[in-house]
Amino acid sequence: MRLDWRGALGIALSAGLLWYLLHGQVAEIVQVLRASNLWLWVASAAVATAIFPLRARRWQAILTPLAGRIPLTPLWHATAIGMMVNNVFPMRAGEIARAFAISRARRDVPFAAAFASLAVDRLFDGVVVILLMLAGTLDPRFPADATILGVGAGTIALSFALFLVGVLAGLYAFVLVPDAILGLAERTGNLISAKMGARLRALGDGFASGLGVLRSPKLAGEVFIWTLAHWLTNAAAFWLGFKALGISAPFAAACFVQGIVAVGVAVPSSPGFFGVFEATAAAGLKLYGVPASVALGWGVGFHIFSFIPITVIGTWYFTRLHLHVSDIARPAPTESTV
Repeated sequence: MRLDWRGALGIALSAGLLWYLLHGQVAEIVQVLRASNLWLWVASAAVATAIFPLRARRWQAILTPLAGRIPLTPLWHATAIGMMVNNVFPMRAGEIARAFAISRARRDVPFAAAFASLAVDRLFDGVVVILLMLAGTLDPRFPADATILGVGAGTIALSFALFLVGVLAGLYAFVLVPDAILGLAERTGNLISAKMGARLRALGDGFASGLGVLRSPKLAGEVFIWTLAHWLTNAAAFWLGFKALGISAPFAAACFVQGIVAVGVAVPSSPGFFGVFEATAAAGLKLYGVPASVALGWGVGFHIFSFIPITVIGTWYFTRLHLHVSDIARPAPTESTV
């Protein structure tokens, strides 16, 4: 898998953040973690890992218009593999790996459609994360004057909510007037060559098929419920991590901090989002008056404890299914089935 400039930039950003955050503070962070409750960390890691079966169940609903109710086992395997790849390879290669794994396990799910379904997956993630983040700002213990880089925390959450509304409008335009969108893509490609126009049309058809869940209010509601369960579970894992360090922040703080982290890891970073995760987690916790060393210690501790289980599980499935890194780098053959 080749590293392009975006991957190199992400790794450089992560390295710079880690150096800035940990420089001169490693001993203090180690001391904070040594004083924490190991069993609460184990509970936090177990709950954090539980979100991935929930993602698989949600993905089942998203793919229903395309291939019916796919059994959960291949969806769970693909989800675990995708997260493992995100943790060890740059440039969010796990998204490609996840789509490739399910398209190999289920020949009735073309790669382009599987990949498009992940756009819906991420859209619902964004909507629910921002809603929970906004809900967190309503808690009486939320600091009303909180700012991040000089911008009000509530303003940041609202801005991302408006951005997601725009993305949702674009996806629904693809669903409601596909011919117009596909025609535009084809005409744009024709400016280069007729072959390119046909290629863009075929890719667009595959992408549109992965958005079928948006046509069904019942299925969209089901996806929303599973997404809510997913992110409330993730917030519970954050909160258990707070308890492991004796942080007395409310559950609403976990909802808010996970939103800050989710927004932060959207920028280019190293595999596993190291550096960016710790920086955004610490920034969120400091708003609640948590000392800098404890906030950073939580970010380091939670990241490591939650990183290990899903990476091991995903690696196990990756090897059992006889997949190779080269498969992820070139999933194009599956696209021909679109």
